[in-house]
This record gives sequence, structure tokens and C-alpha cells, in this order.
Amino acid sequence: MDLTGIQALCDQFAADSPWNYVSPEEAISPELSGTRLFESPLVGCSDPEDPLYLRLQRPEAVGPAFRPPAQWLPGAQSVLSFFFPFTEAVRQSNRGGAEPSALWLHGRIEGQRFLTRFAAFLADALEAQGIRAAAPGLSKDFRVNDVRAGEPFGSNWSERHVAYISGLGTFSLSKGIITEKGMAGRLISLVTDAPLPPTPRAYTELYEYCILCGACARRCPVGAIVTERGMEAGKAHRPCSDYQDEMARRFAPRYGCGKCQVGIPCEDKNPAALRRGQGKA
Repeated sequence: MDLTGIQALCDQFAADSPWNYVSPEEAISPELSGTRLFESPLVGCSDPEDPLYLRLQRPEAVGPAFRPPAQWLPGAQSVLSFFFPFTEAVRQSNRGGAEPSALWLHGRIEGQRFLTRFAAFLADALEAQGIRAAAPGLSKDFRVNDVRAGEPFGSNWSERHVAYISGLGTFSLSKGIITEKGMAGRLISLVTDAPLPPTPRAYTELYEYCILCGACARRCPVGAIVTERGMEAGKAHRPCSDYQDEMARRFAPRYGCGKCQVGIPCEDKNPAALRRGQGKA
């Protein structure tokens, strides 16, 4: 199976899966029932032997706990990364108000369940072709560092960094990934033993798609994003995490925020590409 076939499977699942729609039984309010959460995904691919994977073990990257692809799947030959953009309905719902919208909360929690179902679906489809696959972010061995216990922020797998290596996009000031379909969405990845060609990276810098406009900082409800250039620029993880904990208490069993992902130039597009296009006009 090639990347074209994988993309077709992704498109089919995003369109047909009932998990991609808010169910009547779970809808926070009746009018949300039947709302689609995600559009068709972008698909990127990288070589497990790409030197960038070992560089992710540096403290300034993901950290020494990061496990390279072959540690999740012995014999790994490719890493697939998927960015599922939220639909306009989900994005629009969260642009206003001081708190996360009900539909955004569905996208964060029921949306994650959809990604779990998607990964299982695709792994089964690949297995039917004789291809082994593993989703590190869904593995029982996946671990996020305990910041409150004094551990540094990080984990042993990072969907964002995998997306960068796999050609899907670059980082934003808010530490998300800006793709050609923006940054309002969710990421997931699979490590496989299929010899798939890597997706060329159309960038060379970590923040190449970010235009440093500061809109995400102005949108953050707790001021966690610093706009000044230099080592201190970007998102402070602790206040963001504390706010997410507060939202979890208020909206249990759901939580979320996402204010820095909507109402900004990179919500649903790559603003750097748009700026370059205007410059050539």
C-alpha cells in the first residue's frame, strides 16, 4: 500500500465513521448532535532513521525520555503522521467567549476517541496488506512526564515533533504545529514496517510557518504565551497546564481550551505561504 492508498483510507474513515460526529446521546446540547468534528487529514511520512529523531532526545527538544521509532516497532521502516483539521463548525464555535465552547470540548475528548478508532482502523487495514503498525501515542508504554513531581515537561513520544519531521508543518509561537491547513486540529502517528517514501519537508526552520504576529498570545486566557523574541519567547507550559486542569474540574468529564488555535491567521492555513504569495504579486 502506498501513500495515495493510505490517504484514500483516511478520507473514507473521516467521512463515514460515526465516531467523527457528535452523537445524540453524548451531545452537551441537542443542537450539537450530528456535528462533524474533523475534516480529511493531511498525511506525512518520515524515515525512522532520520537524524532528527535522535536529536529529539536533547533536553531542549522533547528530552532524553523520547523513544525513537524502532523502539516502538522493531524493524520500523516508516513513520506516518496525520493532522486532522477541525471543521469550520468546531473552529467557529470557539472563536468567541472566555471559555472553551461546548463543541470544542467535544472535539478535544470525543475527537481523541475518534483518533484512537482511526489508528485501530488503519492498523488493521495495513495488517491486511501484511504491514505491521504501532501507534506510540496510544501505547500502554506511552508516558508523559510528571511536571508536578519535578520532572521536566516532556514525554517519550511527541506527535508535534513527529509531524515536523514528517513534513506536515512547523512550530508556532504557541508551540503547536502550523500545517498547510492551519493548526486547529489534532495529530496522531503510526510507526510501520512498510518502506514508504518520506514526505519532503518544504521548510528548514522550526518556526518557518509562524509569522510571529502575536495573535495567539492575545487570545490566551492566562497569558501563557510570550511574544518577545529570544529564549523566553513561546508558551509557558505550566500556566497552560494549570488552566487545563481548571477546565477539567469545571467541565468534567471533558476539558480543553484551544483559544490560541482559533481567531488567528494560522487557524486554517499557512499564513507564511500566503504572505509569500502576496509578496510575489
